[in-house]
Amino acid sequence: MIFQKKNIFLAISFIFLISLFLFIGFAYYLLSPLEKGGYDRDFFVREGATLKDVAKGLEKNRIIKSSGIFQFWARISGVGRSIKAGEYRLNPGMPPLKVLEILNRGLVITCRVTIPEGYTRKQIGELLEKKGLVNRREFISNTGSHDLAKRYGINAPDLEGYLYPDTYRFSKGMPVTSIIHVMVSRFWEVTTPLSEKIKESRMTTNEVVTLASIVEKETGLDRERSLIASVFLNRLKKKMRIESDPTVIYGIKDFNGNLTRKDLVSHTKYNTYVIRGLPPGPIANPGLASIKAVLYPAKSDYLYFVSRNDGSHCFSSKFSDHNRAVKIYQKKRRSRK
Repeated sequence: MIFQKKNIFLAISFIFLISLFLFIGFAYYLLSPLEKGGYDRDFFVREGATLKDVAKGLEKNRIIKSSGIFQFWARISGVGRSIKAGEYRLNPGMPPLKVLEILNRGLVITCRVTIPEGYTRKQIGELLEKKGLVNRREFISNTGSHDLAKRYGINAPDLEGYLYPDTYRFSKGMPVTSIIHVMVSRFWEVTTPLSEKIKESRMTTNEVVTLASIVEKETGLDRERSLIASVFLNRLKKKMRIESDPTVIYGIKDFNGNLTRKDLVSHTKYNTYVIRGLPPGPIANPGLASIKAVLYPAKSDYLYFVSRNDGSHCFSSKFSDHNRAVKIYQKKRRSRK
């Protein structure tokens, strides 16, 4: 009986020692970096990657020593399924426990990108592609979806005009739909406080944004926005055509930079020299200043404006005055050329 108790005690002691050594070994592995003073390395976790994929990738890139132990600890600690996709900046000088914490918390590298006012969705796609954030064609395809616009409560042909121009921080590997969601959500965040004013204008949200996009493309001067808006609103009230060059350009596929007389009479749904009223949707993504210019236009009787060739415009109420201004500034433009 004494011999049996002794054997049981020895067995328990042996198991305890084995467990202790395993615990010490795990603790040593989890708290010990692969190498001290290592260089930072960018590590990408693709969408849908398994814990095994991530662990193998970390070992292959010499960020951790053992993918097996890393996987085992991630599973028993309950964080194996919560690793976030994206690009990370990791270092072999980090203990595996720290690496796991970074992956679990989703501390991805973010890329700062500024979308200028007046950019079209195609230009935004090109800019985001240059930053390595999206595939341009995929972005253009998604933002060109009428169904996606409807899901966001937008009554427009697509998401043109609703990708709010601002400075964002996106991570590489972020789904294109998530990037679009951030930009559209920002649009609603900025414009929702203007809801009552939009109702007072007796225009739909899409009409306001469409006109704001035209104002945005016509001038880059803050002081002129409300005047430009007043010209278009005055023309609309008088049932006159808007006759805005940027709308014509938007309707031309693969525009080469040279707007011709033929283009001005070509029938497209965006050519405001041909159609009456506003085009079916925005021609660019306007900023808040242009949206407010439409809702708070200058009080004027202007019906015409012409470029002074220095970024500003000359405004006229009468067609005869406008014609004289056109001759003056076109003559100056020719002489400069």
